[in-house]
Amino acid sequence: MPKIKTHSGAKKRFNLTKTGKVKRAQAYKSHILTKKDRKRKRGLRQGVYADVTNTAAIKQMIPYK
Repeated sequence: MPKIKTHSGAKKRFNLTKTGKVKRAQAYKSHILTKKDRKRKRGLRQGVYADVTNTAAIKQMIPYK
């Protein structure tokens, strides 16, 4: 079987944990930060897990991670 190519965008955005969950960064942290308060921006720094409905598709995009 030939090797599967890794999706370039997915490899930069997602990581897998030891238990197989998909970790991702929070959205809404890239621009227009002046109107968002400190507490909200601090919360957006934390990583979160991708939804279970998307996990299978993401894992297909990053087969060797």
